[in-house]
Parts: sequence; C-alpha cells; structure tokens
Amino acid sequence: MIKVGFFSSQKYERAFFPQQARADVNITHFEQTLTPRTVTLCQGLDAVCVFVNDELNRTVLERLAVVGVRLVALRCAGFNNVDLETARRLGIQVCRVPAYSPEAVAEHCVALILTLSRRTHKAYNRVREDNFDLNGLLGFNLYGKTAGIIGGGQIGRALAKILVGFGCRVLVSDTQPQQGDFEQVELAQLLAESDIISLHCPLNDATFHLIGEAQFAQMKDGVMLINTSRGALIDTHACIEALKSRKLGYLGLDVYEQESELFFRDLSDSIQLDDVFARLISFPNVLVTGHQGFFTREALQEIANTTLDSLEAFAEGRPLDNKAL
Repeated sequence: MIKVGFFSSQKYERAFFPQQARADVNITHFEQTLTPRTVTLCQGLDAVCVFVNDELNRTVLERLAVVGVRLVALRCAGFNNVDLETARRLGIQVCRVPAYSPEAVAEHCVALILTLSRRTHKAYNRVREDNFDLNGLLGFNLYGKTAGIIGGGQIGRALAKILVGFGCRVLVSDTQPQQGDFEQVELAQLLAESDIISLHCPLNDATFHLIGEAQFAQMKDGVMLINTSRGALIDTHACIEALKSRKLGYLGLDVYEQESELFFRDLSDSIQLDDVFARLISFPNVLVTGHQGFFTREALQEIANTTLDSLEAFAEGRPLDNKAL
C-alpha cells in the first residue's frame, strides 16, 4: 500500500479519484497547491500527484526527498513545472498523462474560434436583456480561411481534422515531420499567411515567449490568436500592444502566463490585483476561459485511468509507463 497526496485537488475530479481508488493506492486530497510552504503536508507520503500550477522546483523536490517521497505523478501532459534534473539527482521518478482525449482540447479551441468569430457570447447577453440588435455582431466564415497550427502533436492534428471539415486551408509548423490533411510549413510562412493561429506546443526554453513582438509583426492585420497550451508561449505585454494597434483582431485564451495566482479558484469577491490580466480582459475582442480545455468527462476518465495505472505500478514495483523522467 502506498500513500499518495493529491495536490490542487478539485471537487469535480474526486469522483474519478476516490480515496481507495485501487487496492494498493490510498489517496489523500489537498485543495492546496504544492509549494515550498505546503510541502510540509507531504510527511508520511510515498508519492504526490500534482497538476499544472503545482511547484516542483529544487526546493520542493529536496524536501519531498527528505520525507521519503519517491514519485511525482502529474495529472497532465506538460511537465514544465518540474525540475527534472533535480528529480533525477534525488532518485524521484516523474510520470505524466501524455494523452487524454486530444479531441477535448481541440474542440475547445473550435469553441473559442467560433465564439470570437460569431460573437455568440455578446449575442447571448444582448438577448437576455431583450436587445435583438445585430449591429456590432458581424462575424466571418471559417470556410475558405487559412488556419495555422503551431505544434503538430495529437491535439494539433485533432484540431487540423476539425478545421479541414470547416473548409479551412490548414498549415502546421512543427520541429518534426508530420503527416495529415494539411500543409507543413516553416513558422514564418504560417505567421504570414494565417487568418487564425492556434498554439499547441509544450513550454520549454525554446518555446518561451514563442509569440512576441517580432512574431506579431509578421502576422496579418486582424489575425485571430488562440492559446490552449501554456500561457508563457505568448509574451503578454507584446500581446496587449498587438491588441492596441489592432494587429491582433481576436484573442482566445484558455491559459495565461501568471495563471497560477488566478485559475481553479473562485475570486469573484476579491479585488483583481493582476493589472496585466485586468488590462487583457478589458478588450472587447478578447475571450478568456480558466484552463478548461481538458474539462470533459472523457478526458477526466482517461486522466484518472492513466494516473492510477502509474500509481499502481509504482506500488507494485513495476516499471512505469508514461515517464517524464
């Protein structure tokens, strides 16, 4: 039997991760984010299970090693929040969920695209106030547009299939050769020719602020930009300037560079202290959702199954699949 602490645990996922989920796995749920301040909660644990905004830096990992934690299991695909070099030095294994219904995120991208292009969120609010005026709601067809997808992994390819179905010309930029019903091109060509650009790449040193001032300058005027991957792929300050200059005509975000202080919590009775975020959402052509692209029943079930399989293998001393390290 191993004891596992689930950090950043939300009510919606506990049904998928009951306390006695598997015979050899006992789960304790913590609503707190794992940070240097909350790592004391890990006393007596064999493993921790974390999400996108938990901190697994050198300080936290060294403290985990002291109390006997030997596994970090991520309930997500990305692992940019884990200091892998320190984990390797300390002998802490790291595993993740590399694929959990890529269609869930791809379909959320399409929801953002259609909401922005047809202004359905604004129309919804108008009708609730008995305002049926169409002025200001003019949209555009997806049919015939060029959509650029940066990152040709499972989610990127799933989105490409959907957009091809809408009648879009689809461009994909990726560091590795990709095959599908799309054109693989260099990033510069994608930026210059796309009417809609969607980001689907991991966050690392090479992709940090992948979209900044220089990249916005290469884009069409009035372009739509969608990001459901990691917030720091976009330089937020450069993004705001692109919105102000109208270079960026539409912006749809499911992630934000400093989201760890905002997302996955109810702040409706609080004062917004993040001035950059407040400025960002003040634009009428910006739509932000709180990192919910993954949030479907199918995806949560897949995340649970994969995570529990890894925890069970660790408990039984078997090799781990889906290792980040």
